[in-house]
Amino acid sequence: MADDFPKAGQVFGYHYLWKWQATRGETEGRKKRPSCVAIVVINEAGKHVLFIAPITSKEPEQDQVGIAVPETEARRAKLDVSIPLWVMVNELNADVLESSYTLDERSPRGAFSPAFTDKIVRGVQSVRQAGSLRLTRRT
Repeated sequence: MADDFPKAGQVFGYHYLWKWQATRGETEGRKKRPSCVAIVVINEAGKHVLFIAPITSKEPEQDQVGIAVPETEARRAKLDVSIPLWVMVNELNADVLESSYTLDERSPRGAFSPAFTDKIVRGVQSVRQAGSLRLTRRT
């Protein structure tokens, strides 16, 4: 399982929990949405921690940072190309692969190119350095 999934840039269905929902005490994402594995790290216990970014058709608001998904990248990731999409990089879910109860779809639907994945990672890093990253731990 962990040998072939996940990798940064892969897109899959995930019950993403927005930070505003978690702040209200919610523990489950309201709907499964396309989401992108932005970063994978191995923690001190040897477990794979996934930092997952939501993909949305809603244009980012003033307090959000999103990266527009080009049509070519949407095709690669097997996303709807008929609507504008953004990868939100100012907000992530952190989930541990080996103990996740929310990662029920372990097979990616598609993946972004390495160049676009790097752009997402750089976006996350920039937001983090600015101190405005919203992180929701799912474990």
